[in-house]
Amino acid sequence: MIKAVIFDMDGVLIEAKEWHYEALNQALNLFGFNIERYDHLTKFDGLPTKDKLNILSAEYSLPVQLHSFINEMKQQYTMEIVHTKCKPLFIHEYALSKLKQEGYKLGVASNSVRNSVVTMMEKASLIGYLDIVLSNQDVKQGKPNPEIYNKAIDKLGFRPDECVIVEDNENGIKAAKASGAHVLVVNDVTDVNYRSIKAFIDGLDKGGQF
Repeated sequence: MIKAVIFDMDGVLIEAKEWHYEALNQALNLFGFNIERYDHLTKFDGLPTKDKLNILSAEYSLPVQLHSFINEMKQQYTMEIVHTKCKPLFIHEYALSKLKQEGYKLGVASNSVRNSVVTMMEKASLIGYLDIVLSNQDVKQGKPNPEIYNKAIDKLGFRPDECVIVEDNENGIKAAKASGAHVLVVNDVTDVNYRSIKAFIDGLDKGGQF
């Protein structure tokens, strides 16, 4: 029986993919660097900022000594965007409230830093439904490594086969599958609704294959 649902944040509960792209490029532009949209979609999407910066240094000669400052500026720019654009979505509030009401434990496990995760969950009015909130600061390795999902499942106190993970991007899906949990893949935030999540859970509980 499924007992918990763990959500990725960016692209699942929050339409923040573009925000992270804009904020990082804003910080990189200070030093004449830029991530093209194609590279963002095919190479960088879903990775923690530190991993993106390591790739930029390895492949595009971004000086490593700039990482700390760029990361700091990226977080500031992200927060500016969040405070302007992050708002509640009824379909998500309804989905999490119904799942909570039905007894499921709920969590978020994101490659973003803790301040971003907590702020976005608060701005989206979802924080009150969550039993756990994990960020990239809670693990040594970000997605696609499964560490954050392993930790989330452990903290909730269930087995992997008792949990559903909702993910949208390649790196997150790899992490979710490697954890041993069931994975509900969505294309965007509008796919994350009570009906689709409950149908997925019911199918699993009845022995269906997804």
